[in-house]
Amino acid sequence: LVRGGIRVDEMNELKAKGALIVDVRTSGEFAQAAAPGSLNIPLDQLPQRMEELSKARPIILCCASGSRSAFAQRFLKQAYVEVYNAGPWQRVL
Repeated sequence: LVRGGIRVDEMNELKAKGALIVDVRTSGEFAQAAAPGSLNIPLDQLPQRMEELSKARPIILCCASGSRSAFAQRFLKQAYVEVYNAGPWQRVL
């Protein structure tokens, strides 16, 4: 089983290690429903809010379909080592 390019067992391992789940959907989308414990940083705010992300923790990205989180992954890979795209936010549950 693969979830947006990351295997389910790998995602569960990362979550057990304290991975930060970042939802890059808009604040309106996030307010309607989101994975418990996830941090909402809309994609367009990501460059200005990168200081909220720890380089010591893996980062799991999610959005509505997986396309915005894929873009965010490419962007964050420039500064962070462990960045994963989970695809749709429901898959992080």
